Amino acid sequence: QVQLVESGGGLVQPGGSLRLSCAASGFTFFSRYAMNWYRQAPGKERELVATITSAGGSTNYTNSVKGRFTISRDNAKNTVYLQMNSLKPEDTAVYYCNAKRQIFSYWGQGTQVTVSS
Repeated sequence: QVQLVESGGGLVQPGGSLRLSCAASGFTFFSRYAMNWYRQAPGKERELVATITSAGGSTNYTNSVKGRFTISRDNAKNTVYLQMNSLKPEDTAVYYCNAKRQIFSYWGQGTQVTVSS
């Protein structure tokens, strides 16, 4: 069955970096899915952080992470990444990977990112 597994979260000091990975399995055509990273902080709604198109030719970011986060994908490895630099305490959240195509939408279980000194 379709599965998305996030990894790479953890505790980091403000100003530090983390690289999240999302490994996809069970997809017939992973490369045809747009991939998204969402996050949800305690007491807040889940928000879309970054998007990359199926071919990887276009990316988009929420304003609060522009210039600090980079989304990328390796379709040969069925993996999407989120490089997070200059992390701030307000980036603390559970980060979720999402695959979307037409009416289909799949989610990973999430990985915790905590930015604290």
